[in-house]
Amino acid sequence: MKVRVSYSKLGKIRFTGHRDVARIWERTLRKAEVPVAMSTGFTPRLKMAFGLALPTGAESLVELLDVTLADDVDDLESLVRRLDESLPVGMAVTGIRECGPSEVSLQEDVVATTWVMAIDAADVSGNIDRLNAACEVWVDRERKGESRRDDIRSGILGLRTISTETSELLPPLWLGESSGVLIEATLTTAGRGIRPTELVEALVPGCEPWNHLTRVLRINQMIERDGEHVDVLSARPAHTEVGA
Repeated sequence: MKVRVSYSKLGKIRFTGHRDVARIWERTLRKAEVPVAMSTGFTPRLKMAFGLALPTGAESLVELLDVTLADDVDDLESLVRRLDESLPVGMAVTGIRECGPSEVSLQEDVVATTWVMAIDAADVSGNIDRLNAACEVWVDRERKGESRRDDIRSGILGLRTISTETSELLPPLWLGESSGVLIEATLTTAGRGIRPTELVEALVPGCEPWNHLTRVLRINQMIERDGEHVDVLSARPAHTEVGA
């Protein structure tokens, strides 16, 4: 039996890197006495697979983890309670469901993610209008020691400013500690997916992104089904505006 777990990562624990989060989950599953299946070979490991890595320093309302259980579990609500009691402060389970036998891995399935970012820079709204009206958006990237210039416009699926009044999903603490203009961006993960920092570089040319990006929060991850973007955990239709 395989289950897909959704969890949040908020507050100071945002400075914990992806590998350390994987170790946290290994300890959590053992502490909660979850019957996880083991891989075969010389170094058996717990059978779990993570979704797209969250950048260190970013927070999330919807991180994803697939866990293969050694035995079937009838009471998933009880499993959630045990996991929540074992997770550190700043992490909490937000959803769980059983995976279908033909479901592909999270790394393959997720096609887009939605972010809320607080950007402290001049004329952010005007630069958003510029990007939405542009046919091309070029950024410099480095890969394997080589620099290249890529057009990321097709990967910006939605981009707009938002207000604190309309941001019902955002944690109060997150809003209280962020500064600057709040924007919401839906970015593709296909191919060389777009990082939040790359979007900031496009919005504030010539900048060091983390000098202007005061807070960043992933609020959704989406898969594609029948030509429509849907929520990866619950298969709930997810609203995406192109050039919004």
